[in-house]
Amino acid sequence: MAEVSRILQSTLIPSFHPHPKTHTFQSHPPSFKRHPVQCSISTTESTTKATVSQKIPWGCDIDSLENASALQKWLTDSGLPPQKMGIQKVDVGERGLVALKNIRKGEKLLFVPPSLFITADSEWTCREAGKVMKKNSVPDWPLLATYLISEASYLKSSRWSNYIDALPRQPYSLLYWTREELDRYLEASQIRQRAIERVTNVVGTYNDLRLRVFSKHPDLFPEEVFNIETFKWSFGILFSRLVRLPSMDGKVALVPWADMLNHSCEVDTFLDYDKSSKGVVFTTAGPYQPGEQVFISYGKKSNGELLLSYGFVPSKGANPSDSVELSVSLLKSDKCYKEKVEALGKYGLSARECFPVRITGWPSELMAFAYLAVSPPSMSKQFEEMAAAASNKSTTQKDLRYPEIEEEVLQFILDSCEVSISKYSKFLQASGSMDLDVTSPKQLNRRLFLKQLAVELSTSEQRILFRAQYILRRQLRDIRKGELRALTIFNGFRKWFK
Repeated sequence: MAEVSRILQSTLIPSFHPHPKTHTFQSHPPSFKRHPVQCSISTTESTTKATVSQKIPWGCDIDSLENASALQKWLTDSGLPPQKMGIQKVDVGERGLVALKNIRKGEKLLFVPPSLFITADSEWTCREAGKVMKKNSVPDWPLLATYLISEASYLKSSRWSNYIDALPRQPYSLLYWTREELDRYLEASQIRQRAIERVTNVVGTYNDLRLRVFSKHPDLFPEEVFNIETFKWSFGILFSRLVRLPSMDGKVALVPWADMLNHSCEVDTFLDYDKSSKGVVFTTAGPYQPGEQVFISYGKKSNGELLLSYGFVPSKGANPSDSVELSVSLLKSDKCYKEKVEALGKYGLSARECFPVRITGWPSELMAFAYLAVSPPSMSKQFEEMAAAASNKSTTQKDLRYPEIEEEVLQFILDSCEVSISKYSKFLQASGSMDLDVTSPKQLNRRLFLKQLAVELSTSEQRILFRAQYILRRQLRDIRKGELRALTIFNGFRKWFK
């Protein structure tokens, strides 16, 4: 597996609005042969839908090296300088870049020239299709997704054919999980909802493009090529491989060869454009001997985020950036529920929010939300201040402290943690007996693989919540011991004065 991305988007794809037509022109696509994607259709009394069994005719198996030598030759012929790494099968990631020579710590590697980047400005094999997309002001992400499909469909007629042949035919991505599988295996994790939203956004983007662009130019964008299955493929590639280059003003690009590097939680080195060498490079975090896999970092992402975009979960305790989204909510029985919701709404928050909890603790924004959730009517003047701090948009003191309700706040967070812990425990206990009724070997292998990922994610997220539970219980115990001690002293003085 080879994935490179430093993009974490809360809103997947911006909507676009085509400009009104100012003139018309005839489309004459080149006479290159395109490879369609066959869509099998199933019908019922009320619905007609494409099945998920469609096959992408380009690319290769995710662990395949069959096109590696052709890719390396094409890259060399296209301007990639001699490399100290080669593509090989590896233990972490199935395939990756491995040192061919001794590599020093702090050494710069890759030097991929801009002529090998795929960006929103890349030239289309079908130039008329590119003109239509630009004319309709399609944003970079859906533009690149469409570009990838277009170039892939032209097979050897596209200059990118050797690169596309080396891409996985089915990327590891939650886009390929069915809704039933998301509900079944990720029921305890908040990543489930984010995965559903991502799938919904990809489908919505495809439908938007089909309505606004593809249906008006069927000769350029035939449905047998540009359909939901090919869009799931292209977005899976983008989510797992697109990189943002800070030194090129944040330009996003696919960088062939560089995207064969796998992620390690133990390194802190990223891809970027080097102006002096005029290529994409990274600086090694340590030395490598011949035969050792070379790693970069995909960013400080939680295990859930890594699963969402890249389709893997690091081993237990290996990710120092791991976190779990803790769901907290206002109580509808709260006498000030309406006022609190209004205060949150001013800062873009709702009555139910999620906050990241790490093994080292939780953010001040979670504390602020908890203060608001438990605060009595007598503190109504502080509602807006609490809501602002919960949104991280406060212009005053960020770390709020209200000692009079500190105990209630910690108990509120503890209760939320324990609700989540019980969900993870329920799933992990049930996971052992899941899928015992599956008889198809192919389906069973897939189910077992997905279940393994889900168990690893649930175990890592529950581990963080157990740590938070321990800390919260200790803090509450200390508060209550202090209150008991103060009450004992007070009663002693009262008896003495009597």
